[in-house]
Amino acid sequence: MKEADISQEVIRPRTRGFICTSAHPTGCAREVEAQILTAREQQQKTGGKMLVVGSSMGYGLATRITGAFTYGMDTLGVAFERPARGKRSASAGWYNTAAFHDKARAAGLECDTLLGDAFSTELLDQAVEALKRGYAPLDYFVYSVAAPRRTDPVSGEEYHSALKTTEQTFHTRFLDVQKGTLAPASFEPATEEEIRHTVKVMGGEDLERWTLRLKQEGLLAPGCRVIAYSYVGPKVTHPVYREGTIGHAKKHLEATCRKLDEALGEAGSCHAVVAKSIVTQSSAAIPAISLYMSLAFRVMREHGLHEDAMGQIQRLFKDHIGPGCRPRVDDEGRIRIDDWEMRPEIQQEISDLWDIATEENVKQIADVDGFYHDFLRLFGFDIPGVDYEAPVETEVELDR
Repeated sequence: MKEADISQEVIRPRTRGFICTSAHPTGCAREVEAQILTAREQQQKTGGKMLVVGSSMGYGLATRITGAFTYGMDTLGVAFERPARGKRSASAGWYNTAAFHDKARAAGLECDTLLGDAFSTELLDQAVEALKRGYAPLDYFVYSVAAPRRTDPVSGEEYHSALKTTEQTFHTRFLDVQKGTLAPASFEPATEEEIRHTVKVMGGEDLERWTLRLKQEGLLAPGCRVIAYSYVGPKVTHPVYREGTIGHAKKHLEATCRKLDEALGEAGSCHAVVAKSIVTQSSAAIPAISLYMSLAFRVMREHGLHEDAMGQIQRLFKDHIGPGCRPRVDDEGRIRIDDWEMRPEIQQEISDLWDIATEENVKQIADVDGFYHDFLRLFGFDIPGVDYEAPVETEVELDR
């Protein structure tokens, strides 16, 4: 990791509501190092090649780390991140990627990351060329993209996703995990146009474009596993999520995976992976989701079943998609790593707590502090052993 020779800054969380606009380079690096240690605990070094679109945070980053440090794969990442500018820190994904590059190359692994809009034809072309130069044929192609908007690479039309219900107005509660307050919230029904836009942004259209182009270019190894991450969640959040605009997009993504699985045939496979609830920047701001997740984290921790992104992805590879594994799927062809969370007895405990949650008792019955800690961790804050009073160099070069 190369550092520019400029003045250093003390970096603290800068939040607007539940958007964090700052990130701590040392904290992000420590978090990546911790995930690498987890990956190395199951080290097998089978080798291989992996492409991750959406590689810099969350499930995408955990998948890339698992591929590299559990299985010894060379990895090409694609991410939309920004460098530091003046006193403004780089994005967390930028620092994560820089730390990953350092550790992977020190371990003798090939890695590179393409920065830009994964929805564009230009970046897909760049990825094809990079794969041809040494990152193919691919054993794994992982699609882990979440974005608020998308420009169609053919028509040029711009689409914007919406977070709305699709039937009647949905009344729920919003847990502000920073303040520990619980307040009423509601969602209005989306228009057909808003549903269409959300599917265009977060559905499976772009996954299909990437997969078919990679297949056409001969960049998929025989038996290549193509995966995309999805979410179902509990019934209490279905009106805003599974049956809302985002749910329509996820259903389209899952249907696209089934379609691609047939199209790949003996050449490979494609599965949607339904993952458990984890904290992301967006989930912290969604009414119903933050309350549900805080309750779920408490219950799952008490039962020894709670997993973070790395725990989920390690189990995904070990049980379903790692070398020599045959994935187990549900009746819709999806790999379910939300299975521990969706156990009936776990859901019943969460539901019982949901029914009695009030602002007066929520911090006692839910893991509110744990949720907020996980939120800060996304940006390199609240990491043990990091001196947040010490100035740090914000302009970290992403050595590509």
